This record gives sequence, structure tokens and C-alpha cells, in this order.
Amino acid sequence: ENMLLASRLVNSSTRASGIRALSVTARTHRVQICSTPEEALEGIEDGNKLLLGGFGLCGIPTQLINGLKEKGTKDLICVSNNAGVENGGLGVLLQTRQVKRMIASYVGENKEFERQYLGGELEVELTPQGTLAERLRAGGAGVPAFFTPTGYGTLIHYGGLPIKFKNDGSGEVEIASEPREHRAFNGLDYIMEEAITGDVALIKAYKADTVGNVIFSKSARNFNGPMGRAAKLTIVEVDEIVPAGDLDPNAIHLPAAFVDRIYKPPVVEKAIERLTHHYKKDPISHKLIMTKKDKIVRRAAQEFQDGMFVNLGIGIPMHAIEFIPEDLDIMLESENGVLGMGPFPIPGEEDADLVNAGKETITTVKGASFFASDESFAMIRGGHIDLTILGAMQVSKFGDLANFMIPGKMVKGMGGAMDLVSAPGSRVVITMEHTTKNGGHKILEECSLPLTGPRCVDRIITEMAVFDVTPEGLVLMEISPEHPLEEVKAATGCDFKVSDDLKEISFDRLPF
Repeated sequence: ENMLLASRLVNSSTRASGIRALSVTARTHRVQICSTPEEALEGIEDGNKLLLGGFGLCGIPTQLINGLKEKGTKDLICVSNNAGVENGGLGVLLQTRQVKRMIASYVGENKEFERQYLGGELEVELTPQGTLAERLRAGGAGVPAFFTPTGYGTLIHYGGLPIKFKNDGSGEVEIASEPREHRAFNGLDYIMEEAITGDVALIKAYKADTVGNVIFSKSARNFNGPMGRAAKLTIVEVDEIVPAGDLDPNAIHLPAAFVDRIYKPPVVEKAIERLTHHYKKDPISHKLIMTKKDKIVRRAAQEFQDGMFVNLGIGIPMHAIEFIPEDLDIMLESENGVLGMGPFPIPGEEDADLVNAGKETITTVKGASFFASDESFAMIRGGHIDLTILGAMQVSKFGDLANFMIPGKMVKGMGGAMDLVSAPGSRVVITMEHTTKNGGHKILEECSLPLTGPRCVDRIITEMAVFDVTPEGLVLMEISPEHPLEEVKAATGCDFKVSDDLKEISFDRLPF
């Protein structure tokens, strides 16, 4: 049906030259429009490798995932940035024990995901978020492997990252990751990563036409495109189906050649994982009552300079967005596919398709843009981000960073942090409370936890002090008037030099 025929007419002089006339017939691609999840999921079998789009609960194929739960398909290998929440997204398949192995970058706050992993019930290949996106992009493009700086000098590089613990409560590792091949190019270190492909991709889109062309919405684009390109069979859950020709060809994000089935639920429901609002604060009262985190965020906001492209990690760093002066021109990048983040929305203006890397609702500024996760990390890995602000569990005196797991006890996953700290030319600033809740050291001679990146930190900001990291170690640059030097020394687990130009930390930056 609607077979397209392309003919090339060759004139007599061309024929005379010995070049034969060509007649090219385009392959017909018939996308299947499905009326039920059961029809869309037909043929998915136990043990299949599934590629699932989404970031947290944003841009996930909810009805297709629920359909898999009802179908009862088990022993699945699921590739996804994370596993949703305990009762939403991929979390519902974890609850019913249908997943054998997860290939993901972030465990986050999904306690069931973490419990099954640490308890030896679930295999988990933790993969840096940008590496995950690029492995998918490579798989969809027919590229078997590539070299990346991400993960060099960490357990990703050396191997030994737990994939499966023994299911006997011992905490011993049953399956560990393999070492990666290392090579140096132009004097820089890289490790090799292999491409990811899958049997089936389940992705979520805003619109599709009856030919199979797809458009995503805002930050709900995230991993959906790369997942859709890397599978043998791609099934798309959409908000709306329109006739062929209704979509602007210049606006297509995923062409029909990658799409096999489309399903539109009768009711479109979108969950928001972290509904976050912006409230105008009274500057005077807010200034007088400051927590440790308030102080850290205010000081972190002073790192912004006019014209910068900046990435803010989840947690404390993300809230620095509330303290950017209106006359400062910077563009905030979120690795889930947003350049030009604005403040949190006021109540009533939140959008389920617009979240940051912490899954919090956000707004955008004039000149903002949206893109997929693979392009986001091309931006990061390619050195186009000027400043990265991240949280940490530990930092060493020489700038080693650990912020993604406590072996056998707690696993958050590295998310995009490994990619961000390995990016050439990007300044890395760490924001964290100076000590643990029990008063333990977080700034150390050497990190005792698995590294996110070696010698990658440029500056540390706490509620007590600001340190710069130099080849010789830490230098105290600023100190809080509330914390004498001897107190800072006692709270720091390594020696440091004091700058000849030591300044007092200013916490005066007010929310705009």
C-alpha cells in the first residue's frame, strides 16, 4: 500500500557511456497501530533484553510496562537509566520479580531496587549515564565499541564492581564487572566500552504519525530516541497519533524506519516524581535563618560567571539555581536533555514532561533547548560545559571524588557524575557538608569509597570553608566566621595549607 516508486531517467549520452539505467524501489515500512497493550507487546518472551526509555518517571512507557506486568514475562534483562520508583515505572516489574538483570546508571531512591541488588536477588550492571547513552547510540548506529575517558581510574576501568552479590546475607560478590581495555590518545587516557543493542525497545513519545515518525516532548525525550534506535523491535507508547503529513518533517526526532509498533492509551496519565515549586522568599527573614545547606548553596552560587554553561548535580547543587542574579547571563544544563533551566515553577505551572536531573519540576529561560541524552553527554564529554557543581560522600586532598556507593550498604549509582568529572576543560566544584552526620571526616588523605573520578575536583565548598585543590594538596581559601581555624582543622581529615590571602566566606547572595 502506498508503495513509493523512484526512477532515475538516464539520457542517451549516459547510456552510451556504458552506465546502466537504475530503477530504485523504496522498501515499504508498515508500522503497526495497536489497540491494546497486549497487541503491542505480542511476541516478547522470557529472557528478552528490553531497552526502556525514560528518566525517573518522566517519559516512561507506563502502560506498556504495566502490560508486561500483566503478561507475566520473566527473567528480563532491562536496560534503563534507572528503575523508576517502588510502585511506578520499572519498579512494578521489580516488585513482581520479573527482572533478572538491570543495566542502569542510577538506583536513586528506589529502595526495592537497592534491597534486591544488595540482597543478591537482582543482577545490576552500573554504567555511567553518558556511557550508557553512547553505548545505545553506538548500538543503533552499528558501531560495536568506542573509547571514552569516562570511568578511567575507577572500578569501571579496573573491574570488580559488583554485578551480583551472594544471596546468603554474607555481602560477598558472586559476579563482578570485567576490566576495560585502556588506551591513550593524544596523551589522554581512555577505556573501551561495547555497544548495547536489545531485542525490544519500549519507549514513550508525544506524537506519532501513521507512517511511524515520532516526536518527543521536552525533557521526556531523554533516553527514548537512543533506546528506540538500538532494538530489533521498537514499540512506542504515544499521547497522540496523527495522519501522515501532519508532522513537520523538520521536527521529527525518531524517523519511521526505527519504529515498528505504536500504541495510544485511551487515557494519558503522567506522574511527577518530585513536584517542586518556587516560592518568593522574604529576603530578610531568609537571611537570618540559614541551615548548613542554605549556606553552601549561597556560596556555590558565587561560582557562576557571566556567559557560563553550567551543570548542576542533584541535591544541594541544584538549589543554587534559586540564587542566580537576574542580571547574570548563564545557561544551566541538565544531563537529561535541557539547556537553559530556569527556577522551579510556581504552583499550577508544573509540567510532567519538564524535569531536571533530580526529577524535580523546572521551568526554562528564553533561548532554552531540548535534546536527547546521547547529545547531552556529547555536550558534556566534548568539553562544552564550563562549570560542574556536584555533591560528594568523600573528597581526597588531591581531588579524588567518591559519591555513588558504600559497598554492601548503600548504592545510589554514579548517574552522570563520572562523565561530568572526566570532561576536559570543565571546572569541577564539590558542595557538601563538612562532616558526616556522626561527625566523621569527608575530606580525607585518600578516599576509602569507590571513586567516581581520580584527581578531578578543583574546589570544595562546605558550610565551614572553601578549599582549592592543587597538585600539592588542599589550600584553605575562605573560612566561615562561625568556625575558627582550629575547628576546621579538626573537622578535616587531612592537612592543608592556609592561603596568604585567606578571606571570610560571604553568604549574602539572596534568592531572586
